[in-house]
This record gives sequence, structure tokens and C-alpha cells, in this order.
Amino acid sequence: MATTSAYAVAAGGGEASPCRGALLRPRPPPHRLAFLSRAPARRASISLPPGPRRAGLTAATAEGRAGTGMEDEEEGPAWVELEPISGEEQLDRALAEAQQRGVPIVVFWTASWCRKCIYLKPKLEKLAAEYYPRIRFYCVDVNAVPQKLVNRAGVTKMPSIQMWSDSRKQAEVIGGHESWMVIEDVRRMVEQEE
Repeated sequence: MATTSAYAVAAGGGEASPCRGALLRPRPPPHRLAFLSRAPARRASISLPPGPRRAGLTAATAEGRAGTGMEDEEEGPAWVELEPISGEEQLDRALAEAQQRGVPIVVFWTASWCRKCIYLKPKLEKLAAEYYPRIRFYCVDVNAVPQKLVNRAGVTKMPSIQMWSDSRKQAEVIGGHESWMVIEDVRRMVEQEE
């Protein structure tokens, strides 16, 4: 005595295979696609301590902006891309421009293989925004420039952040510790030079 399934009876056939009924059942969606059905997450915001650029907003200007919808708007860029230097001529040109303006420059000596340099670069770009446009920040990849330029700067360890003024290196921060500590050291170096 053979038993027939409900599928086989509905299809008008004889006996159905046990696997065939399993294939026609609705399946739940795969787990890897579940993220598509979720609502997008809200982005977190980070508050930075007031630097020289952000501290410029006085109470009088804040009151003048009250009620206009411009309270949250900041005056400068959030980050400034470090200008690349690829040779001695570019470094000399940057030093000459800084000397004409009477301000120092900051040079970040980096390498593509240096993990600390990779982590530090975006943080330096945010710091550069605080001092923009008074002080310019530059980036030199030691693997892409002649060794003569690296020797001229006296770079021995990576990452190295140097303050240059009057065509000479005035101060240096070696980034061998936590990135936030390096940024604070660079900030102090810039503040002392100004």
C-alpha cells in the first residue's frame, strides 16, 4: 500500500519523492543578505577639543548666529590634505615661500611600508586644518625621493614630523608612541614656534 503526499495528489501524479516537496517550500532568506533589510545606522560624531582655529569663535559671533540656523557650521575645513614633496626643488620652493610669509612649515616624513605613518597621516590632516592657511603641512615619502634629500633632513626613524623655518630644521617629533600623543607633541611644537 503506497501513500501519496498532498503534493502528489494536487499535481495529479502518483507518488512524490521526499526531496521534491522540500524544494518547493519557501525558504528563509540567507543570513548574509539580512543586512540589506535593516535600516541604515546613524553616524557617530566626534567632538574635538578646541584648537587655535576653533577657539576663534567668540560669544558675540555665536550670539549673532543664534536663530539663523548657522550655529553648527564651522568656519574652516575639517581636514587639509598634506601637500606632497617629491624632490629637493619642491622642498626649497616651499621653504622659500614660508620664509617670505614669515611662518614655519611642518614636514611629515613617511614611508608606504610604515604602519604608524599610515595611522598618523589622517590625524595630521585634521591638525593641519586647525592651522590652515597660516601654516602649511607637507608630506614626503622617503621611498619616492632621492636619498640626498632624506640625508639633508636628518631623518633616521619613521614617522618623523619636522618643523622648518628660515630654511633650517627647528624641531622634530618622532612618532614612536600613541598617535594622539604624537599629535599633541606636534601641536606643542607648532605653538612654540609661532
